[in-house]
Amino acid sequence: MATGVSILCYKSKTLANGAHPLMIRLCKDGKKKYVSLGVAVLPQFWDFEKNKPKRNCPNKIVIDKLIASKMAEYNALVVDMMAERKEYTPRSLAQAVEQKTQGRTVAEMYGRLFAEMKKMERLGNLAVYKYSFNSLMSYTRNKLDIPFREIDCVWLKRYEEWLHARGCKDTTISQLFRTLRSVFNKAIEQDVIKQDAYPFNRFKINKFDIHTEKRSISKEEVQRILALELSDSGFYMGLAKDLFLFSYFGAGINFSDIALLRFCNLKDGRVCYVRKKTGKSISFPLNDISAKIVEKYASPFGNDRDYIFPILDAAVHRTEQQKRDRIRKTLKKVNQELKTLGEMIGLEMPLTTYVARHTYATVLKRSGVSVALISESLGHSDLSTTQIYLDSFENSQIDAAMQHLL
Repeated sequence: MATGVSILCYKSKTLANGAHPLMIRLCKDGKKKYVSLGVAVLPQFWDFEKNKPKRNCPNKIVIDKLIASKMAEYNALVVDMMAERKEYTPRSLAQAVEQKTQGRTVAEMYGRLFAEMKKMERLGNLAVYKYSFNSLMSYTRNKLDIPFREIDCVWLKRYEEWLHARGCKDTTISQLFRTLRSVFNKAIEQDVIKQDAYPFNRFKINKFDIHTEKRSISKEEVQRILALELSDSGFYMGLAKDLFLFSYFGAGINFSDIALLRFCNLKDGRVCYVRKKTGKSISFPLNDISAKIVEKYASPFGNDRDYIFPILDAAVHRTEQQKRDRIRKTLKKVNQELKTLGEMIGLEMPLTTYVARHTYATVLKRSGVSVALISESLGHSDLSTTQIYLDSFENSQIDAAMQHLL
């Protein structure tokens, strides 16, 4: 049975000023659903026979546009439902349009994503999306309440020029455009915008991609770090050295996951944990060096729920935000100490916790381990991410490989 979509001035309800609300009436299979347009009209300004505002109706042009827009939206959805042979009711039809209306503008879509990320405690992603939102708000002078269709190739090009004019590096610009593209993709998934309005098929953002400077050191340099005698140094310098080595010998485990490790993650001489960023389960064996590091920080009065390393305090850092803030603060301090350690062994590049992760991957690659296996051990979601970690082959390796061309 065909669906009836009509507009009416709802006389069954009268507001305090005597006006009646305008409603969309949906009819199908004997069922009806009324959806308010959010505006009301005094009866003397409405033509009840033709169901439209009279010529002398205040704001007639705005009301006509609103009615036409809503009617077109409902009729288009009905056509789509019928074409795809989907079952629906007047109520489900109204809910579908209402969900599409929410988050229709770019600003509203960002707001919805913020709420979802807060609910799921994805604070790292939330920070990235907020950075993108603030950049766009600055570019549009706080006028981001615009439909997605306004963001086309010309708009994106102007935004790119604006970012360059403010001295943004390509790595920053790449992140901003990738985040905006992700928001666009989510808007398409939620039927906020159609695929034909997607501008990133023509506006390519891979032009901002640059080769990340390699951040790995040699096995010999790791040995020099291991040999450092720091008994007369401060607590944080000793902690920095221990965390660097624990990461290197622990399959490149990153700082956030190290901070979240508890003694219950130790099982039969292995560390078993779920990587926070990707949700992948990871397990690696404790060698003698890692085991001694763990033993160094173990308390004789502790229990399995205690954190292994003195970064988080379960009694103090209760919420995800508190944990995140503490981890970032400690990471900054540890990296400062690692920079000093790097200078002590003659490194030209700054030593950081991430260097341990990169070094682990690079050493395995040079030892002949496959990229797929390295990717699995690092907990990456795809091989392209792992490739960024891997150091470039040295000329001697290339020269040796070329001997096998014939």
